[in-house]
Amino acid sequence: MDRRLKRVFVIVLDSMGMGAMADAARFGDEGADTLGHISQTVEHFYIPNLASLGLANLKSLKQVQPQEHPLGYYAALNEKSNGKDTMTGHWEMMGIETKKPFITFTEHGFPPELIAELEKRCGRKIIGNRAESGTKILEELGEQEIREGKLIVYTSADSVLQICGNEETMGLETLYHYCEIARELTMRDEWRVGRVIARPFVGKYPDYQRTPHRHDFSLEPPKPTMLDVLAEKGFDTIGVGKIYDIFSGEGITEFQKSQSSVQGMDQTIELAGRDFHGLCFVNLVDFDVLWGHRRDPVGYARELERFDVKLGELMKVLREDDLLILTADHGNDPTYSGTDHTREKVPFLAWSPSMRGGEKLAESENFAVIGATIAENFQVEMPEGTIGTSILNKLK
Repeated sequence: MDRRLKRVFVIVLDSMGMGAMADAARFGDEGADTLGHISQTVEHFYIPNLASLGLANLKSLKQVQPQEHPLGYYAALNEKSNGKDTMTGHWEMMGIETKKPFITFTEHGFPPELIAELEKRCGRKIIGNRAESGTKILEELGEQEIREGKLIVYTSADSVLQICGNEETMGLETLYHYCEIARELTMRDEWRVGRVIARPFVGKYPDYQRTPHRHDFSLEPPKPTMLDVLAEKGFDTIGVGKIYDIFSGEGITEFQKSQSSVQGMDQTIELAGRDFHGLCFVNLVDFDVLWGHRRDPVGYARELERFDVKLGELMKVLREDDLLILTADHGNDPTYSGTDHTREKVPFLAWSPSMRGGEKLAESENFAVIGATIAENFQVEMPEGTIGTSILNKLK
């Protein structure tokens, strides 16, 4: 940029991959393509604001024409870290390369020793203990948990330990307490998961509904990130959605939880009306949780259309000294086998009302280009041991 920007908005469309990375076969994800397969599957796909920023110039989409003069700068980002999960992707954006992937328990569930210790500490018999979708395990075991006072523990293809609890019979505070115990236990190297997740629900069989009071108990980043540096230098670092949980609060000066991706965008639009100096970092999780993992390409497409409407509202209120960056943290191809994330490239779309027009940028070898660009804008140094090279001078 020709001058420094006062505010940067980074919005992560959780799981919006755009084609398999070169090493995708190593992760079992050869041929995955979240955006491409959504476009090929659905009949209608109307995303004019994303298109205006250059998305269809970057990624061929059946229903969306490339722009002759796109407003934004656009590029594909590869993940350097060894993984394809939410924490790994977000941490890399802020400068951390994860070389050892987080441990998963997909194949056999959690070890008997961990389950026994968790039962002892919580005083409840554990049921479940396998990789399963949250809605399916609730349908199967929700009534047993309520009636017999047992505890549903399950995992997924991610590095997570998830605990369900009925808000009316168990209570939120009790559920959170059990998750704190699980987080403490899973700090051991052989049990170390990236996140312990509280999954509260309400209702009676068979009509259970998960509530918006989910809470992630995450590992702290292993070293300072760009967020820590910004906060230490007195800049605002505002997290929206899951951002506080993903970074375990490290480097976050203010945060707002979201009940949906639409609400997350409403919160972002409201924040754009405030006067702050620094970063607004947003995670929109519905793409991943509601549509990617559930393998629903039509639902995913409709969610992108809802996002696009809100994106248009946000673009109208951004200021000349604002920068908007849209990206993703991994893929989750809703047409792919299984229910896991997919190892994919992700989009990078950058726009400011002060830009003279956009163009395609070189493909990046890591997500940390985002953090490095933000650091240069605010004239702070990336922390020692982090990765990333700024492209601020490319955004004109």
